[in-house]
Amino acid sequence: MFIVHVHVHVKADQVEAFRQASVSNAQKSLQEPGVARFDVIQKLDDPARFVLVEVYREESDAAAHKETEHYKVWRDTVQDMMAEPRYSVKYTNCFPGEDSFDAPKA
Repeated sequence: MFIVHVHVHVKADQVEAFRQASVSNAQKSLQEPGVARFDVIQKLDDPARFVLVEVYREESDAAAHKETEHYKVWRDTVQDMMAEPRYSVKYTNCFPGEDSFDAPKA
């Protein structure tokens, strides 16, 4: 598994628009065969801060995701909503195992 946490700080007046655009992107991302999970999480004590938790079956699936139309729409839509540039941190899973990600998709 290839896991990416994308950290985003959004302008205060763009929080809801960013959330909506990101949820839409996540829903469409879950239809990609290489995507095991795609979570949009929001910080409780600072709602302008989000983390996108993207779990791909292979590292190449993350690259394929960036070629999808829905990703490009999200990227262009949220570009000016950010208070500072987003950044990502990459991980591999230790537990649970890969087979636990084979549950039916929403």
